[in-house]
Parts: sequence; structure tokens; C-alpha cells
Amino acid sequence: MNWGLFVMTRNIVTLSKLRLFIPKRSAFKQRRSMSTQPFQQRGIARVVEEETLPFYRPEQFYPVYIGEVLNSKYKVLGKLGYGSYSTVWLCRDNSNHQYVALKILTAACSKQTLSREEKAYEHLSSLGSSHIGSAYIRGLYDIFTIPGPCGPHQCLVHPPMHLSIHALRMRASSCKVTEPLLKHILFCLLQALDFLHREGNIVHSDIKASNIMLSIDDDTILTEFEKAEQESPSPRKVVDRNRAVYLSRRLPWAKNGLWGQPVLCDLGEARIGKFHTGNIQPNIYKAPEVLFDMQWSSSADIWNVGVMIWDIFENKHLFNALDEDCQYSPSHHVAEMVAHLGLPPLHFLQRSEETRNVFDENGEWLGAGGVSIPPISLEESEENLDGQSKPLFLEFMRKMLRWVPEERKTAQELLDDPWLNDSAS
Repeated sequence: MNWGLFVMTRNIVTLSKLRLFIPKRSAFKQRRSMSTQPFQQRGIARVVEEETLPFYRPEQFYPVYIGEVLNSKYKVLGKLGYGSYSTVWLCRDNSNHQYVALKILTAACSKQTLSREEKAYEHLSSLGSSHIGSAYIRGLYDIFTIPGPCGPHQCLVHPPMHLSIHALRMRASSCKVTEPLLKHILFCLLQALDFLHREGNIVHSDIKASNIMLSIDDDTILTEFEKAEQESPSPRKVVDRNRAVYLSRRLPWAKNGLWGQPVLCDLGEARIGKFHTGNIQPNIYKAPEVLFDMQWSSSADIWNVGVMIWDIFENKHLFNALDEDCQYSPSHHVAEMVAHLGLPPLHFLQRSEETRNVFDENGEWLGAGGVSIPPISLEESEENLDGQSKPLFLEFMRKMLRWVPEERKTAQELLDDPWLNDSAS
């Protein structure tokens, strides 16, 4: 961390075994088959979808057209969404008539990122594990490459997913998940992490509500999506004669409110091995050891889970970490950690020279740049619970939010927590 830039209900559902398929990369060729349907331009003047990204460059995104066939087998049926470095499409695999989600990365997307994801899936596939947590990791069916106007585009083929947990909670009037739903999400997530950490020896390193999605157990949702696109084509903005930007189409609501299981997605930042160094995690989710450029391991994921819980259950960040100009500040971030957790042990601070930016040699807060410890606490910040549930929940949180990584409970240990297993709530 460059400090100089700143002012100083638990039901076990039997699911199929994780399906992973990593093909050889030798001779992937692209044959682009365009739709023969007449192209009807919809007038859109404003910036839409991926165009709204601050660093958007149109030539970096592959110019997909609904109806075309990619890699000689995947027919594009409609747009599911987009991200900073990709667009995602519902397709039909013509070889087996199965619905799939096709993620097409930008031409400039880090090859290292794709390599991490591919290696992680290949590693998990080689385990042949029967761990229940493997069912809560999104599978990978295929990887291939297609040529684009500015270079090749890597494509990942996954099982289709419905809403992310972030999108689900934003549809609630309170923008919060309920306590029973939170427990169910955590049960599935912790099973997934127990599988990754203990059997896979993998750190996910990017756990957030948008990376946890609900599986689709009823294919009629996808059939309805396909039919709706055929009967009322999605609006699209024509950029030039060879490119259009489509508006994403929402998947239909789950029948009778029957959602699938929460599934951990996106292994693009996954690391294989026990100990690592380097920058990971979104700013406000960073574990202390990551902030201080220390060595980190799977316990960083556990910290990440604890901080994420506050977003989806309290509808606010546990750590805001903003300075007077509303810019991210690591000094303010650490000050908020001290407010919630108390001062860190001296032996922890001695693991990195970076800690001297905010703590003195005795482990006391320096207050550098006028940054003081805010008058906040976990007890005051928690606003959803009362009675016995609140102290049990806060104790559960404190098992994850600890300065010393080795003192945090593992995913396996957290699965036995009294609050998580209390069916009364």
C-alpha cells in the first residue's frame, strides 16, 4: 500500500458434483456465423451498458450480435450483462442443446487474470473431490478464443446463473437480506470456502456480494428469456456498421419464489498455494495484512466475508475509509479498524515496516495527518438484531474480524458457530 499518496436456516441440499472441463488450448479457431434476421436499429443516443465505464474503449469489446454462432457451436440468444472487462451472454450449445452463459473478455483483459481462473479450475477439476462445498462453486464447461478487430478475445463458458446476492438485496425495500437468508448464504459460502481452502489450497481473494449468485434450477426461466428476445428484440445502439451495444435483458423472476442455491463465482483473482504477497481485494474489504503489505493466506478470505456481511445485512459499509475529500484513505481505514477491534498486538505490527505510518514503536496510534480514532463500535453499528441473537451474531463477526490472521476461525470452524446454527431466528 502506497501510504505516501494519502493523508495518513440451514438445510443441506444435495447438488450434483462440480462440473469442470478444461480443454486443450492448441487449435481453437473461430468461425463467425452472423444471424440472417433483418437488423432493426433502435434509436439510442445516450451512453448505455459498458459505454458507461470510465475507461471504456469500444474496440476492446468483442462486437457480439444476437443470433450469431461462436466457436461453431454457441448460438447467442441474448445479453445477460456486462462487467469492467467482459460482456456476458445467454447461449445455446448446439452440440447438446444446453443453455450456457458465455463470458467474452476484452482484448486487453489481463492474460494473467484469465490464467489464474483457468489454472484454478484445472486444479479443482484434478482433485476429484466429493466435498459438498464443490457444489457451491460455479462450474466451467469450456474455454476458447475468438479473433476480434483489436486482438483475440478469451471466452469462458459457465452454467447460467440468476441474480447475484447484491442484486437480490437491492430489490428489497430495505436493501437488506433477512437473518434466515443471511445464514443460508453463509452456510453455502463457507462450505465453498472450506472446499477451496482445505482441499483446493486456493484463496479466492475477491469475495463480494456480486460474486455470489443464485443457481437456476428451472430451465423454463431460460426458455422464457429466449422467447421474449425473439418476440421483442432487445434495444441496441448502433455504433458503426460493424458494432452495436445491446441493452441487457433481465431473467424472469423465479417461479413461486423458488430460487436456486447461492454459488461462489469468479475465480479470476484466485491464488493456488498457502502463502502469498501482493495487492488483492476491493479497498474497503482489504484485510489488515493486505493493507500493510504482509504475507497473506486463506484467512484473508475470512476477513473479507466478515466485512461483506455488513453490506448485505446492515445496508452500510463496516469501514467507509474516506478522508475529508471523500477519497479512499488507508489511514482512515485502519483508524476505523482500531475503533471496532481495539489496538493490534505489537507482534503483528512488527511484521511490516508499513505499520509505522500509523502506529508508533510501542503500538500506539500516531494520529498522523490528524487522523483520529472515530467513536464507533460493532455494537452501535449493528441495527438489525435484538435479544440473544445480537450478542451471538457479534461474537460470530469477531471470529472473522481479528487483526492476527492466524487467530481468525477457519470456514470449517465457522460452520459450527452457535449463531449460524440457531434455527430460532
